[in-house]
Amino acid sequence: MPSNLSAPPAADTPLTLLTIAGHDPSSGAGVTADLMTFGIHGFWGISAITALTVQSTLGVESVQPVDPAFLRRTLDCLAADTPPAGVKIGMLGNAASVAAVARFLHSQPAGQEPPVVLDPVLRASSGTTLLAPDALSVLHAELLPAVHWITPNWPELAALSGSPSILTQPEAESAMHHLAARHPHLHIVATAGDCAHPTDLLRLPSGELHRFPGEHIASNATHGTGCAFSSSLLAHLVQGKTPVAAVAAAKAFVTEAIRRAPAIGQGKGPLNLLWPRS
Repeated sequence: MPSNLSAPPAADTPLTLLTIAGHDPSSGAGVTADLMTFGIHGFWGISAITALTVQSTLGVESVQPVDPAFLRRTLDCLAADTPPAGVKIGMLGNAASVAAVARFLHSQPAGQEPPVVLDPVLRASSGTTLLAPDALSVLHAELLPAVHWITPNWPELAALSGSPSILTQPEAESAMHHLAARHPHLHIVATAGDCAHPTDLLRLPSGELHRFPGEHIASNATHGTGCAFSSSLLAHLVQGKTPVAAVAAAKAFVTEAIRRAPAIGQGKGPLNLLWPRS
């Protein structure tokens, strides 16, 4: 470089967000979708993979869990080098992985815990079980005390709250209160994307409820909506938005990502997670 030229100024170092989730090779969901969402919100994404999957837009064919000890080593390695400003948790797969992630979170120095958002992935839209039934008790006992936010859809909320089913908004609100009775510190967002009138619900630890009406968009490109919502929510929280503003912003991001989704694959396609740049 000629001596009369100076090096370009260093860019501002982005904050780091960590996703702990499964790998979807079609990139519609899981760590790939989380990393894209982090990036479009201005963050540097890092990831710890909990499971490998054989899947496409047509569904999940097979799941291969990552060894929990290997997962914990990955988390410790990343945290030592690039401590995340926030953590998003998605598919965990089994009780051993739930416990490994919980112990990692509990090991963080007191007072330095980043916000943690859990998207409780229990079952794929194709019907494949993505969290072993025996892992629910470990999730309640070990993981939920270490997270700050949880973003279940109605079937997931039913399983977590012990409800037989949730078919109406009042039933969803009741289930949120039951879950909060067990974990009063949680911010609970019940997403309703599969409903004809998709009104998401936010329950604050104070018990206050907020409702976020939405519009039903006729689209086959809805694979990974839960991943995108929870990752966008985390990004907005780390940016300093209030809980209500963060939920509203994440819902708006996902709505537009569905509206602008490309036609990819022969099944349930991905969202356009990069729409703000288009």
